[in-house]
Amino acid sequence: MQRCLIFSALLLASLSSVFAASSVVLPFSNLSQDKNLDWIGESIAEMVNEAISSEGLLVLDRSDRAEAYSRLGIRPYALLTRASVVKIGDELDAGHVVYGSFEITPQTPPTKSSIVIRARVLDLRRLRQSEELVEQGLLEDLAALQNKLCFRTLLELLPETRIDEQAFLAKRTRTRVDALENYIRGLLVTDPAAKHRFFTQAARLDANFSPPCFQLGLYHWEKDAYREAAIWFQRVRATDSHYREALFYLGICKYRVADYPAAEQAFQVVASTVPLNEVFNNLGAAQMHRNSSQALDNFLKALEGDESDPDYHFNAGYALWKNGNFDVAAERFRAVLDRVPDDQQATSMLGRCLKKEPARPGDARTEGLERIKEQYEESAFLQLKSIFDKK
Repeated sequence: MQRCLIFSALLLASLSSVFAASSVVLPFSNLSQDKNLDWIGESIAEMVNEAISSEGLLVLDRSDRAEAYSRLGIRPYALLTRASVVKIGDELDAGHVVYGSFEITPQTPPTKSSIVIRARVLDLRRLRQSEELVEQGLLEDLAALQNKLCFRTLLELLPETRIDEQAFLAKRTRTRVDALENYIRGLLVTDPAAKHRFFTQAARLDANFSPPCFQLGLYHWEKDAYREAAIWFQRVRATDSHYREALFYLGICKYRVADYPAAEQAFQVVASTVPLNEVFNNLGAAQMHRNSSQALDNFLKALEGDESDPDYHFNAGYALWKNGNFDVAAERFRAVLDRVPDDQQATSMLGRCLKKEPARPGDARTEGLERIKEQYEESAFLQLKSIFDKK
């Protein structure tokens, strides 16, 4: 419970500083004549974004960045002036902006073409710009070049933190360039069928490349195809910045197909690292189906973390009612109705509490009423934790 309270206190005290400490990675400008290579600029940005996120830093996502470009009338992949970079950073209230360019020298075959990547990190709080970070080599080694650039970028963003280069590079895969291209093209298209096609091809070309696996998990998740989604979420590597999010959704998938032991295990792994209210809530829901005495404790952790959420009150009341604590359970259902007056389930359960009507195994009217959460918010917590740890 204490961890939930810490998070709540941090949220109230430090929310404004979260955005000031955030970073944004802009798509790298394409200096080549071939616009079909724009995907490389997006790839560099995506991999740097991934690296920063994996270190627990708050990074604004592609949708925020795209909206800023649209508002400012800036064309993606065009060469940016420093003034334009500052405008984008200010528009997004970012503390740091990572930007740069790339240039291809064509060769035959195309994978033997050479590439030069140039990057800078602009600190908007101190109005200081890093020296130019340059990586160059063969296009077929794009992933390795990006990984080296990611490490150097992190050194600029975390100058006081010791990051071992060999250890950092060792945990990042050297992805095939064709798999990388398919993954990025999947991110860029809007048609769901095309996304699925690109991500599937990326995963097929490189089995160790987990970002497309996460995207394919989401694709099936959105279609309520929980068994298929679970297969893909299970393939997300522990070094991927989406690993805990994948586990969270995996837990829900397992819960939806009534594999409650697997759901409990997935949620426990996430809860051990990021004590989010929604994780404790879902862990309690899985434990309810296993008649675990820990279910109520986890529901109460979620409730103590956010007393404004009616679902957390409902679940705590439901567990208390099942335990025969009718009076205390009634207070929780009243709290639900204070927030959602027309909640029929809460009204019904309050009536059972007032009548001191006990739980009856197999009663379809009262079985499986616990409510789970499907929204996962990790990045803000990690940033707030970072602020708290520095104090």
